[in-house]
This record gives sequence, C-alpha cells and structure tokens, in this order.
Amino acid sequence: MELQINKKNIIYFIGIGGIGMSGIALIMKNLGYSISGSDLSKNSKVLDQLKKNKIKIIIGHNSKAILKADIVVVSTAIKSNNKEYVLAKKNKIIIIKRADMLAHLINLKKNIIVSGSHGKTTITSLISHLLKENKFYPTIVNGGIINSIKSNAILGKGEWAVVEADESDGSFLKFKSIFSIVSNIDFEHMDYYKNFKNLKNNFEIFLKKTPLLGKNIVCIDDKNLKSILNKINKKNSLTYGFSEKANLQCKNVKYIDMGTQFDLSVNLPKKQLLIRKIKLRLLGVHNILNATATFAVGLLLNINITKIKKSLLNFSGVQRRLTLLYNSKSIIVYDDYAHHPTEIKAVLNACKNNFKNKKIIAIFQPHRYSRVMNLYKEFTKSFVKADQVLICPVYSAGEKNKHFNYDKFCRNVVTNSKTKVIQTFSKEQINLFLKKNLTNNQVVIAMGAGNISVWIRDIVKSL
Repeated sequence: MELQINKKNIIYFIGIGGIGMSGIALIMKNLGYSISGSDLSKNSKVLDQLKKNKIKIIIGHNSKAILKADIVVVSTAIKSNNKEYVLAKKNKIIIIKRADMLAHLINLKKNIIVSGSHGKTTITSLISHLLKENKFYPTIVNGGIINSIKSNAILGKGEWAVVEADESDGSFLKFKSIFSIVSNIDFEHMDYYKNFKNLKNNFEIFLKKTPLLGKNIVCIDDKNLKSILNKINKKNSLTYGFSEKANLQCKNVKYIDMGTQFDLSVNLPKKQLLIRKIKLRLLGVHNILNATATFAVGLLLNINITKIKKSLLNFSGVQRRLTLLYNSKSIIVYDDYAHHPTEIKAVLNACKNNFKNKKIIAIFQPHRYSRVMNLYKEFTKSFVKADQVLICPVYSAGEKNKHFNYDKFCRNVVTNSKTKVIQTFSKEQINLFLKKNLTNNQVVIAMGAGNISVWIRDIVKSL
C-alpha cells in the first residue's frame, strides 16, 4: 500500500512489546522516526531493549498520548474494541497494520522471506547470522531474539533483508522476495483460514509470487509442500531435505557433544558435490533441515563453503528454542517455545536422540483453548518420547474455556503417549516437584508459548 511518511511524523505502536511490533519499532527508531507505544506488560526483555533505544513505553491501553500520533500501528492481536484503537479511529488518525508497515519498510531491499508453520524463526536467525558474519550487513526482522546480536531486529546498511513472514493472518503475501523459503505446512491458524485447503492455497500463492530470477527454497520432505511443488515453476525452485530427490540432501546424521553433525549432498545444475561434517550446536533433525535451508542461501549468494560451515558452527541459537538454562551434576534444563504437537515431538525427539541414557521430563503449558481443542488428539499423542510429563493449566491468552476438560486431557496423554503425567497448577508446585525429584541423568524441557518461560527461569535460579 502507498503510505507517505516523513521523519517528523510521530508513530505510535499499540502493543509495542510484541516480538513483531518491537522489531519494526526498533528499525523505524534507527531510521530517525519519533516512536512511542503502549503495552500491557510491565517488564520483558523486549521492552527493556526498546527502552535502551529511548523509545517511550506507556503501560496499559488507555492512554490519551495516542492523540499526538500521526500514524498508529496495530497488530492482529489488537481487537477493534481496544480503547486506544477506538480513540485513534474516532480522531481519524491513520491506522496501519503491522505487516503493511513492515512491507513499506523492507520492500525496497533484496528480500529473503522465510515462512512455514514451524522453524521459520530459527531459519531467519541462521541466515541473518550467515549474512552478518560474511559482511552483507543485512536488515533483519525476526520472530525471536537472536543470541549473537541480542536483538530481533537490525537496520543494516547492505542491500539484503532477512525477514520472518507471518502466515497466521495471510500477511506474508505482502512481501516482495528474491528468495522465498518455506519449511513446512501444518494445521495451524484455522481461526483465520477456516480450513486447511485455504492455508495451502496461500502458500502456493506465496511461492508463485517469487520472480523467475529469484528462488523458492522448499523442504521436499514435507508432504503438504510436496503437493504444491508440482504447481510452481521448477526452474526457480530448489529443494532440500532427507529425500533422495532433494537438490540439497542431508545424510549421515550423528549426535555429538550436545549438538549434531551431518553431510550434505548437493545436486544443482552447475554444482554437484558432497559437503562433509557440517556441525551445529543445535539439537534435532528439525535443526538439520533449518541449517540446510540456510546452506542453500549461502550457495546461492556464492559464499565460500568453509565460511558457511563456520557460520553454522558459530551460531549460538535463538532465545526460547531449546535454550539451555542449567547444566550441572548430570541435570540439564531447557526452555522451548514449542506449543504445537509437531514442535513438541521434534523437541522431545531431539533430546531423546542426544541424551539416550537420561530420563526426559517435559513440563508443558498448553497455549489457547482453541489450539488445544483443534489439535486435541495430536497433542495427547505428542509426548511419547517423554518419560514423565508435568502438565500445567491452559494459558488462555484471553480466550474463554468452552469445552476443555483438564483432568480428561491429562488422562488422554497417559493413554495416547504411554507416559506418566503429573498435574501441576502453579510455578510453586513445579518448583517443589523438581526439588524433590530431580536426580542425576535427567533432562527437563519446559515448553509452551505462555508464561512457562518466566516460571522455569525463576525455578532454575533456586536449583
């Protein structure tokens, strides 16, 4: 969309503490715009970062400060009855969606757009790290804090931008790309898409938008993506995965030193070779695929293979993606964002493969009643690789409970995942359980998109 903005404009973000909103706010502040915003949270790492960049934060959504704004930015999380939103509308202040503002900012760059149901934050982070290490000076907009840059957004002086694109509301279709990456398509965001066919159709449109001189980088292992591949131009598509048909095929996986190693067979029109012993300080087959998508970008940008391997080895991870919180006396504690059955299974598989002789304890906080009910059976089957599961009440994110029964859910996890389940109702109960039951050779993984991350970090301090 056309939008005339100048540096004198005051731009106000409703919900500025959201990971996507904060990234755009930071970039616009660094471009010289006057930025302020409101958020319900009082404290978070994201808000701390915004304050360090001298962005004024107002706590709560009931401020008349919005009347000084020339442009108001909102995300899809902001409802139409939000008091600040209502006030802005009443006073005819320009209101723009987060994705439109992001598209306005980055569509003049050469964009690497990363999408998919799972893995996109890690892929965006890996590619950003690769480009930064090799002096491409990229602009970065990510859905998680990249440990190496301690931020989720950077304004780079180079011509390339690496952007995590959100498919949850269809806004990923707003971006122009040179390279379009799709990791997988899973049953998510049905509140927006209504059915799975609509979701797949949107991904097909996304890939068809890539220019002929650009490249679609697609995981061929994903059955839902495989069916789309037949409908898009093969000349500007590059596939990756464990499949023998992949242009970049992962092989010979080994689990070593709290990380992974693999080989990569490259089969491109002008390049056939076997790249041996690619090492990652990341766990899991899913991260091997994420690293392979990154390798594809490195090859397309003609980055030296040794430098790509070095960048992958040096990558120190993304916050809340199997983040190591504690490692002492054979007890290991991780924090992870996994809140979908596919993600839970991937995380538990990664830990089981790397720690074969350790007991795996999962602490899971379900996120949103609608998500749990839409994927009920899948959730109850996703803890097979855990020896024990502590299940917390649902983090509602403002939703009302209509049909969810906590006791029944826990019983169904026992039956369908064939594991032990303990019901926990608070941070204090989890803390007490771990203090009483933690012994040597145990791995604890706290999972969820709610406040479980804050809980486990507090608990770890007292271990």
